[in-house]
This record gives sequence, C-alpha cells and structure tokens, in this order.
Amino acid sequence: MDEKDDFALQDFLPYLLNRAAEESSLEFQKHYKNRYGMLRNEWRVLFHLGNYGRMTATEIGHRAKIHKTKISRAVAKLSERRFVLRHRDEKDRRAEHLELTAQGEAAYRDLSTQAAIYDQQLAERLSKGESAALRQMLRKLAGIEP
Repeated sequence: MDEKDDFALQDFLPYLLNRAAEESSLEFQKHYKNRYGMLRNEWRVLFHLGNYGRMTATEIGHRAKIHKTKISRAVAKLSERRFVLRHRDEKDRRAEHLELTAQGEAAYRDLSTQAAIYDQQLAERLSKGESAALRQMLRKLAGIEP
C-alpha cells in the first residue's frame, strides 16, 4: 500500500476558501432562487447593475470575474424577466449597455435587504474583530481595494 501524502487538504487555503464560499453561497441562493428563480450568475449581474448602474457585459465580466458567455446567458434571462434593458451602443454596434428596469431595481432592493440581513447573520458567527479581520484579509486575497 502507498504511503499517505502529508498534504492536509482540510488546511489548504484555496480549499478552505472554496468551501466557505460554497457554504455561504448555497444558503443565500435560497433567497434569489426561491423569490425570483434566478441562478447565481443572474444574481451577480443584477447586483453589479444595481451597485454600479449602467454597464456593458464586458465591464461586468471584468468586475465580477464571470466569463462572457455566462454573462450573456444571465443577461438574456434577466431581459426575459424584464429586469434588464439592453441598449445598443451607437458607436460600436457590437456593444450593449445594460441597465435595470423598475422591476429589476425592485428585485435588487429586495435582494440587497436580504443580503444585508444574511451578511449580518454570517458575521455574528464571529467576533467583531474576527469579522473585520476576515473581510480585510479576503479583500486582500481577492485584490479588492478597501
């Protein structure tokens, strides 16, 4: 029998980050999936437009780190549900500017409230110092400016 590897998967940082992300994402998914029938990338596109306003799919892709085909599918679904308006760029007909409709804004506000509540519930599992430190460390690892 081969000797066991000394590598401890349960302590491997990418593994821990992925597990924590999956666990927390699956719990929050209940809100956007049950209320609006959205998938993860649809929720992420909706939130980027809600946070930053009018954007192109390329801009969302850069900010959210989502592949353009996944964004395209998410935008199509959000557009079908009348959450997103698509406007062709007059100078570059290949580009579309995306923005939330009134219905999309309402969904964004509702889900933002739910997200804030869920974020607070997650943070309550840690001390205030741990929560602040974790946020700071995760922003650093993600390359997100504070």
